[in-house]
Order: sequence, then structure tokens, then C-alpha cells
Amino acid sequence: MKLWLPLLFAVWLSAVSGNNNHRANNNNHHHHHNNSHHHNNRRPNIIFVLADDYGFNDIGYHGSQISTPNLDQLASDGVKLENYYVQPICTPTRSQLMSGRYQIHTGLQHSIIHPEQPNGLPLDSPTMADKMKEAGYATHMVGKWHLGFYKDEYLPWNRGFNTYFGYLGGSEDYYNHTKAYTDHKKYLDLRDQNGPVHNETGHYSTHLFTEKAIDVVQAHDSSEPLFLYLAYQSVHGPLQVPEKYERQYRHIQDDNRRTYAGMVSAMDEGVGNLTQALKDKGLWDNTVLIFSTDNGGQIYEGGNNYPLRGWKASHWEGGLRGVGFVTGGRVPLKGTVNRELIHVSDWFPTLVGLAQGSLNGTKPLDGVDQWDTISQGTPSKRTVLLHNIDPLSRNHGAPLYNDTFDTSKKAAIRVGHMKLITGIPGNGSWVAPPGQTEDVVSDGHVPRHKNVWLFNITADPTEHHDLSDQMPGTVRNLLDILQRFNQTAVPARFPPFDKNSNPALHGGVWGPWE
Repeated sequence: MKLWLPLLFAVWLSAVSGNNNHRANNNNHHHHHNNSHHHNNRRPNIIFVLADDYGFNDIGYHGSQISTPNLDQLASDGVKLENYYVQPICTPTRSQLMSGRYQIHTGLQHSIIHPEQPNGLPLDSPTMADKMKEAGYATHMVGKWHLGFYKDEYLPWNRGFNTYFGYLGGSEDYYNHTKAYTDHKKYLDLRDQNGPVHNETGHYSTHLFTEKAIDVVQAHDSSEPLFLYLAYQSVHGPLQVPEKYERQYRHIQDDNRRTYAGMVSAMDEGVGNLTQALKDKGLWDNTVLIFSTDNGGQIYEGGNNYPLRGWKASHWEGGLRGVGFVTGGRVPLKGTVNRELIHVSDWFPTLVGLAQGSLNGTKPLDGVDQWDTISQGTPSKRTVLLHNIDPLSRNHGAPLYNDTFDTSKKAAIRVGHMKLITGIPGNGSWVAPPGQTEDVVSDGHVPRHKNVWLFNITADPTEHHDLSDQMPGTVRNLLDILQRFNQTAVPARFPPFDKNSNPALHGGVWGPWE
């Protein structure tokens, strides 16, 4: 332990002192001049499919009771990411994907962007789509935005996407495409770059979004590379699915789990149909497709993360460790499992690098280029991963020390094999899928005053063995690293709800109001 911590600390210090962007630019430079690890110099089509609230135990190849033949086949044809991290909730993951920056650096470190809030991913840095467009890509988005829409300039088609079709908030009705305002009245949340879309009522969103993504593929001019971001509503609540998808799960007694399983099957079919469309168009051989969840599964809405501890919105592995894989004709490694540390913020420099784009004009990135790691299996460039520091969550217990990071604050960090959690981590139960023989909920109840946990995640991925009492020196080192990160944080933005956001004032449709 003692040997590697100072070394990692030195590596980390160089990153946090602003060399990160420089390093990313160097990586990018390398992409221009050394294409040995590309099959050719043609820039690949890049397809990013993001599922919503998709649990760790909800994909076939993790031994799930849910059948996902298309996802399983795609993953086994490519690289399964088995040490891959996202954020515990929607907006933070999406913000890090689109910006390459931790949410402590964008002000989105608390909760989500609620549709009634005048808030959004800051405009001071380009999005991944801006960078793809600059590199000559046709850029298209279908599905869930959730990065703010209170002013026109925050809308996806003003943030790098040539076309958009989808919804701006979260947890809409899958058939009516409506979302309730704070007065419980429901209003349409579905639009494209030309305005609200009123004529898709009754069209199940998984099918609708798959069809819109296929339309993009079919209409694509193959002389230029394609960047498509498909952010499914699936499998977030409300639990809704056409009956035919649920039928194969009659053996699952739990209503929520059965409906959820059907929703997963509908999404699996959709991804299969999209990949078939890419093949039919002749694009697949030059495509890199990334599939990822945005956070851990929501236990109360049918999702499951067993054997990981905890769930959506928690700092336990069940909230943070995500389903992810990379596949497509341009992925040289087939049928591999990658256990290197990779984070959702890494996609920005990785994919912009793959597109032979430039990282100039971005604020310092927290992501690192992982293409060599994914495509060749080289060690990850990442040794430190800040899960989050949330200054607006309520404090819990007393600070362990008064001269380093305040352990009563909600935070979590990973350094090498070790993970430190402080403050209120969220529900820490281990929940098996309903109906399985070990249908147990092991209580992960947090003692009233405790606010520090330390785990060796490599040895103990299910977080059963808290080492904080045995390894006070390691706790102290990780707190010092957290403290250094905290000094780089911008204030959290979480503005009060604005009554002018009420869709009743804007033609009965959710949209910009300022």
C-alpha cells in the first residue's frame, strides 16, 4: 500500500494541476500521426447508446434472469467493460459524457436538473457533439437530453447536434410522452429541432426512438462519418411495456420485475434493429458502437444490481458500477473482457480522439483517452476516479479530522484498488432479484454516526469488508486527495423552481421559458 500511494498521489497531482488537458491534447496529437491502431485512416462512425437506470444484474451476460440476446451477442463480439463507472443518477452521467468534465467542475454535483429549474450544462465548454461536428461528422441525437432547456441555447440542436428527436426532461410516459408539472397536470415533452411533436401519442417510446435512429442511419450520406447519440428512455420508470414483451416472463411473480424485464427485452430488440440497419446501410464494418447505462438500477422500479451493494443514487457500487461494452467492425479486439478502470468522463477524449478531432477550446478535461486500453488491452491511464463531492447534501456525523476533507460531507473517491466513501452513502442493502432462491435483502443499514468507509474494490467488489478502522493511513491519504479535488470545485448550481417554467404558459409543451 505505502509504496503505491505516494506514486499515485504524484500522478494525480500532475493531473489536477491542469496538465490533464495537455495530456489529452497529446493523446489527440497521437491520433493524428499514429494510426497504427486504427484499421485504416478512415474515421469511424460512432454510435453511442445510453440506457436509463439499467441495472448491473439486468443484462444476460451478467447471469440475469432477463434475456438480452442482441446485447449479449454485440458484447461478446466486442469488449465488455467490467471495471466501468458512471454516476449514480441521470444528469451527472449525461453531463460528464457530453463535457468530459467532473460535475464538481460544472456545478452539477447535486441531484439532477429538474425541468422547472433554470439550470443546464454550462455553455463555457464545447460538448462532444460540438467536437464531432467540428471534425466533420454528421451529428444526430435521439432520446433523453436532461441537460437543461430553460433557454434556447441549452437545447441539443444548439449544442452540436444537427438533428434532434426526443424529450428534454425525465420519467415521461412511454406512450403519451407527457411529464407532470408540479401541480400534477401532465404536459407534452417531445420535440425535434423544428418544434413540438404532437402526432406520436400511443407510439411506445422504445420503438419510436429506435425508428428515429434507423431513419437517421438510412438517410445518412455515407461520404461523411456519422455520430449518433441514442439515449433511450428505457428502462427508467414508469413501468410500461407492450404486453408481448412481458409474456416471456410469466414465471417472474413480482409485477415490477416482470414489467421491467419486458422493457429490457423491448430495448434489446431495438438495439438489434439499429445494428441491423447499420449493417444494411454498409456502415457496420467502419463503426464503433458503445453501449452504457447512466446509473445503477432502481430497486423500487424493477431494476437489480446484485451482487453489488446499493442502488441508483447511492455511492455504493450498485449505484456507480455500470453495464458497458464497445463493439462494431472497427473494434479490433473481439470477445474480450476489459477490467481496466474506465469512467464515463473518458468517452469525451476517447471518442473525439477516435474522430481525429481537436480538444482545443475545452476547459481542462477530467476524462482520459482510453482507446488504447479498449482496443489493445493496455493499462488504463486512469488511477484516480472522483465519484463525486456533493456540497448540498446534508452533513452526516462529525468530521473525522479537522485539517483535511470533512467526512460529514457526501463524497466518494477511488484510488487504485481502494475506494473511500464519506457522509451519507445512500441505501447500502444487497438485494437479490425477486424470486431467486436466495431471495434475501441483506440489510446494509448505516450506523447513525458513521461517515467513513474504505474498501478494496478489486478484492471485495461487493463491499462487505470495511477496512477504514484497519487502514487509517490510507483513509487519511484518500481524504487528502478528496480535499485537493474539493479545492478545484465550483459552487453547486441548484436553483429554485421557476413558476415561468409551467408548460401551461407555453402552449402546453415543456420547453424554454427565458
